[in-house]
Amino acid sequence: MLRPFKIRPARVAFFHDVVMAAASFPLSLYLRVGPDFDYFADAFLVEGVAAFTVTAVLVFSLSGMYRGIWRYASTKDLITITKAVSLVVVVFVPVLFLVTRLEDMPRSLPLINWFVLLVLLGGPRFSYRIFKDRRLDHVLEMDDSARMRVLLVGAGDEAELFIREQARDRGAPFKVVGIVDEKGRRVGREIHGVAVMGALSEVETVIAATKPRRVILTKERTGGEDVRALLAITERLGLTLARLPRLSELKDGDGSGSNTGNESSIRPIAVEDLLGRAQTWLDREAMAALVRGRRVLVTGAGGTIGGELVRQIAAFEPARLALLDNAEFHLYQIDMDVARHHPDLDRVAILGDVRDRARIDDVMRRESPELVFHAAAYKHVPIVEMNPNEGVLTNVVGTRNVADASLNAGVELMVLISTDKAVHPSNVMGATKRLAESYCQALDLQERDAPESTGDKPTRFVVVRFGNVLGSTGSVIPLFQDQIARGGPITVTHPEMTRYFMTVREAVGLVLQASVLGVGDVGASGKIHVLEMGEPVRILDLARQMIRLAGLVPDEDIVIQYIGMRPGEKLHERLLHESESRMTTACEGLMLAAPRIANLTALQDVIDDLEANARARNGEQTRALLHGAVPEFQEPVLDNADADR
Repeated sequence: MLRPFKIRPARVAFFHDVVMAAASFPLSLYLRVGPDFDYFADAFLVEGVAAFTVTAVLVFSLSGMYRGIWRYASTKDLITITKAVSLVVVVFVPVLFLVTRLEDMPRSLPLINWFVLLVLLGGPRFSYRIFKDRRLDHVLEMDDSARMRVLLVGAGDEAELFIREQARDRGAPFKVVGIVDEKGRRVGREIHGVAVMGALSEVETVIAATKPRRVILTKERTGGEDVRALLAITERLGLTLARLPRLSELKDGDGSGSNTGNESSIRPIAVEDLLGRAQTWLDREAMAALVRGRRVLVTGAGGTIGGELVRQIAAFEPARLALLDNAEFHLYQIDMDVARHHPDLDRVAILGDVRDRARIDDVMRRESPELVFHAAAYKHVPIVEMNPNEGVLTNVVGTRNVADASLNAGVELMVLISTDKAVHPSNVMGATKRLAESYCQALDLQERDAPESTGDKPTRFVVVRFGNVLGSTGSVIPLFQDQIARGGPITVTHPEMTRYFMTVREAVGLVLQASVLGVGDVGASGKIHVLEMGEPVRILDLARQMIRLAGLVPDEDIVIQYIGMRPGEKLHERLLHESESRMTTACEGLMLAAPRIANLTALQDVIDDLEANARARNGEQTRALLHGAVPEFQEPVLDNADADR
C-alpha cells in the first residue's frame, strides 16, 4: 500500500487502528444515546460502522501515521493522529449522508466519535511508551531546531534519547536531519519526526539528500568494518565522524539526559571503534557468583590486564582482594583506583616478585586465596628476546611458583593469562608462555585424575589465550599515538604484518567468563580457552586509520616508514596450532583448544634445568633448553629485503 506497510510493526499498528475505528462508532453512539441505543442501532449502526471503517482505512493509509514508532511516541505523533482523526470525521459525515440521509443520527455524534477515536488511537501508543520508559516526563515533548546538522547512524534507544534531548533544549547545538538504520529494518519510519532514510549501505545517498556537517554513531558497539567504511566515506566527503557516549552516560545518572545537548558529550571515534566487533554475550551473574564473598589474588595487578581484572573483580564484591606486583608505582596506582571506587572493599597491596618462591608461598599462606588470577608476565617480544633468562624466570618459573603455591594452599581456581604468541612461537616470549601453558595443563589433568579418597578438593587450572590488547604496555597503539603527536613518521615493521586486537575490557570479561566455564566443566580439563578475536588487522591499515582519526592525511601530513621486522617477530599470529582441535563452549566468544599434553614430571625436570641456567645467566643454554622443551619453537630467519624496506 505504502512503503511503511512493508514493515511488519507498521502493519500491526494499522490493523490495530482499523479495529479501533470500527469499535469507536458504536461506542460513541452508546455514549450519546445511552438506553435508547437499540433504537438507533437498528436505524443506521451497520451502515455507520461500515462507512466509518472504510473511511478510516483510506485516511489512515495516506496519513503518515505509520512512520512513527510506538516505542518513541511523542507530541508530533499525537498531532499526526489528530489530523488523521479529524479528516476521517470530516469525510465520514457526507459519506453517511449519501447512505442514510442522516435522518436518525444525533448531530453531536461526529464530535463524540472524534474524541473517542482520538483516545483509542493515542492511548495505546502513549501507554506503551510510558510502560517501556517507566516514566511520564518525556512523553509530550515538542521538536525544535538546533544549530549543526547531523546524521545519526543507528535507530535505537540512543538515537531516540539524543533526538528528544535536542528537541527539549532550544539552545542545543545539533539538529538531527536524518537517521540511517544499520540493519535497514526501520527504513521509512520516524523517531520524533526524524525519518529513518536508509540502510547503512545507502549512507552516501542519505548524506547527499540531508547534507549534514557531522555523522554520529549512536550505538555503543558498531562493527569495526562498518566504522572503517564510514570513516573513509566521511573523510572523502569532508565530514567528521563521531559517536555518542554510552546510553548510561547519556542519561546523566538521574535519567535526565541533560548532557546530550552539549557539544562535549559527542566524542571522536577512537581506535577501539575501528577494531570493534559484535558484542559477545557474557554471563555477568555467573561471574558475580564465582567471585562474590571469596578471597581473590591477582598477580601483575598493576599491569594493563591485571589492573582491569582488579577493577572488574572488585565490582563483584569479593570478600578480600589481594593485589600483587613488583612495580611499586603501578601497585600504588591500582590500589588507589580500587580505594576510590570501592572504599569498603577489604583489600591489600603486596609488593612481591612471582620469581621469588618463598615470597609467593608466604603470600599464599597469609592470604589463603580461593581464586588466583595470574597476569604477571614479561610480554614485550624484542626485549624478552634480548633477555631470555629474565623471560624464563618470570614467565616460566614465576608461573610454576604461583601454580605450585596455589596447589599447596588449596586454591579452588588458578587462571593463567596466556597469548597467541604461544602458538608456533618464533620468540622467547612465546615459547616461555607455551611452556607455562603446558605446566598448568599438566597440573589440571593431575588434579582431575587424583583419587577422591584424599579428601582434598582439587584445584582447577584454567588457561586463557588471546591476542593483542589495545593500549597495553608495549602495544603498537600508544606508539603510533605518540609518533602522530610528534608529527611523524609512523614506523611500521612490515607492510603485510597483521595482528589480532581486542579491548582490555572485553578481554578481561572473557577471561572471567572462561573462569566460570572452567570451574563448571570437568571436560575442559587440560584444554586451553581461546578468545575469539575476530579478523586480524593489518598494522599498516591501522596506522593509516589512526592518522585519519587525527585529522591528517597519510603519506602527506604523516609519513609511514618501514623499519623491518624485529627479532622474534612473525608476520602473522595464530590463535590455534594446526594440531590443536577446536571445540565450542557455552559462550560464543570462547572456544576450547586441545593441545599436546606434556608429562608433568618431565616438565618439572625441564623447568628445574631452565631455572638453574637462567639464574646462572647462561643465556645460550637457556635458549637451547627452551627449544628442547617447546619443539614448535622456531626462530624465523629474517628476509634482508624485507628488513631493509
